[in-house]
Amino acid sequence: MNDRTKLFVAALLAVICACGVNQGSKQIQNEYPLSFVMTVRNPAPFDRKDEIVSLSPGEIPGSVALFNPDAAVVLHRGRELASQAVDGDGDGHTDRFVFLSDFKAGEARAFVIHTAADGVKVRAYPKRTQAELSRKTGGRFVKRVYEGGVFENVSSIRVPPEHTDHSFDIRYEGPGWESDRAAYRLYLDWRNAIDMFGKKIPDMVLQDVGQDGFDSYHSMLDWGQDVLKVGPSLGLGSLGMWLKGKAERVAVTDSVFCRITSNGPVFSSVRILYSGWKIGGNKYRLTSDLSITAGDRLTKHAIAMDQNPVNLCTGIVRMDGTAVLNGPTEGKWSYLATWGRQSLAGDSLGLAVFFRNGDRIQMAEDQHSHVVVLKPRDGELTYYLAGCWEQEPGGVRSLAAFKTWLSHTVERLGAPLQIVPPGE
Repeated sequence: MNDRTKLFVAALLAVICACGVNQGSKQIQNEYPLSFVMTVRNPAPFDRKDEIVSLSPGEIPGSVALFNPDAAVVLHRGRELASQAVDGDGDGHTDRFVFLSDFKAGEARAFVIHTAADGVKVRAYPKRTQAELSRKTGGRFVKRVYEGGVFENVSSIRVPPEHTDHSFDIRYEGPGWESDRAAYRLYLDWRNAIDMFGKKIPDMVLQDVGQDGFDSYHSMLDWGQDVLKVGPSLGLGSLGMWLKGKAERVAVTDSVFCRITSNGPVFSSVRILYSGWKIGGNKYRLTSDLSITAGDRLTKHAIAMDQNPVNLCTGIVRMDGTAVLNGPTEGKWSYLATWGRQSLAGDSLGLAVFFRNGDRIQMAEDQHSHVVVLKPRDGELTYYLAGCWEQEPGGVRSLAAFKTWLSHTVERLGAPLQIVPPGE
């Protein structure tokens, strides 16, 4: 159990009660009769908007297990906050409970969480994240190109052996995930690279992408367009291994399985299982979890492997005329970033990967990518990726503004929210 969970457990054990509290509407109290209070602190010297608070009820022992994350409502000063139960493994069992809140600099904010003893109760909140996967059915492969059929959304897919790049059987060529700030996709073939859609509106758009001509998103539409040219590079934060002076992507595998693990109002995620990744004379089983939260550009990429390789790497496509930015070598977090007129729309685009300084092995580059080589710990590694397009609502429109956003993101990652133990 980590320190955050221990603090959470201590706080809940001190204040949980089976009788409920006198906050919120009578309807909420009737439907969610159990309640407890918890306090969360923002340790940073800056305000935070739409910050995700994540609780892991499966780790909570004893009487605190009365908390049912599948039927819960969060209130702050009587106002209901958007929340969601999260099945991070996609196995039908809730792993976490998340909700969104704003915080002032240094603020400790108290929340009342109402819950029902059992059952599932889903409340409606504005949809600010999405993850989807869409494949064609009703047609057939002809020389590795899918002919006929119609697209339908599915929760999972085992990639067929006939599938390759431009097989036209998977809409926009793989899974997609988005928030009201940014949208991303991953090529679910030998490229296994991450691409970015630039969004001009905060609405969810992925459900419409590629429906009218498959790759119409390469041109500007009402919602935006594909803004990144990936080619043979690492694109934006794709995973690879650094071998003989080159970033090698996850290209040769025995099989690939993709699942939409969450598709909710404030949190959405995709899991990809690569069996038999052949690289450097070895074979690995690799689990890749990509997730995004409302109000945020960042995608979290959490990786787990059945062995501990000497390195993993990620990076950004090399583009002529762009500024390459390297973050601090001191502190918990740093970044590799680029800025310039590198968008397929011909305008400014900032690209970044954020990583822990303690994981850094070296900064490097090859013919196609700017690279950071990282050290996994016990087969695990976590980093973040993000793009900032100048046409997005409230977009970053200058190098100076992009540098400010990079520095702020490093500070934010280095100062996570804290659960306040009772008595403080």
